[in-house]
Amino acid sequence: MKTLLKLCATVCLISALCFSSAFTRFGKPGKPPQSADVSIVINPRTNTLTLYQNNVPIKKYPIALGKPETPTPIGDFKVINKYKNWGSGFGTRWMGLNVPWGIYGIHGTNRPGSIGSDASHGCVRMFNRHVEELYNRVKIGTKVTILGHVLGEPRQLPRRLLRGHTGGDVMLIQNRLRGAGFYHGPCNGKFGYSTEHAVKAFERANSLPADGIVSFREYVLLGLIE
Repeated sequence: MKTLLKLCATVCLISALCFSSAFTRFGKPGKPPQSADVSIVINPRTNTLTLYQNNVPIKKYPIALGKPETPTPIGDFKVINKYKNWGSGFGTRWMGLNVPWGIYGIHGTNRPGSIGSDASHGCVRMFNRHVEELYNRVKIGTKVTILGHVLGEPRQLPRRLLRGHTGGDVMLIQNRLRGAGFYHGPCNGKFGYSTEHAVKAFERANSLPADGIVSFREYVLLGLIE
């Protein structure tokens, strides 16, 4: 009789352990699985957007980027908002980026023929079917890296800057002018009156025509190109 009771107790214990293990395996009391780490890398040289999951590329999309006179921002940013049907010119989806000097984002388009070229005002355009797919994978806070150098390609002259321009190159100029003691405003990538005033002061100090325009000579004197 005692042997039979011991056998029954052992069977019950094994059954309870198996049930507990299965219960945890299918996710009820167990620790929930961690969400995948998603990030985006945009390559202006190839006009492509690559989606990464846990640092592994899983999908590549063709895109359109900014024109030379309205370039796409370069650097590391984050998705700060997401909207459906934000406006007719933005296709079916919008994902905004935290660019300090303006409103930029990844969005769809009503001009699918522009994909693969440099045709936008700085935003990243995608086919609507592609941006909808990306939208479902991306969350607020997703890291977006846009490759390149703020002054352009190595064999390409940096763009001529004047009041009204915005961008990473403007922020770089502001930073250099501040370091030289000519600029005292925020380094926000916006070429306004205070930046123009600082450029003119820098030009006068270096015996240049004080036109407030940053061209090749100013870049050289600021040590940004040789």
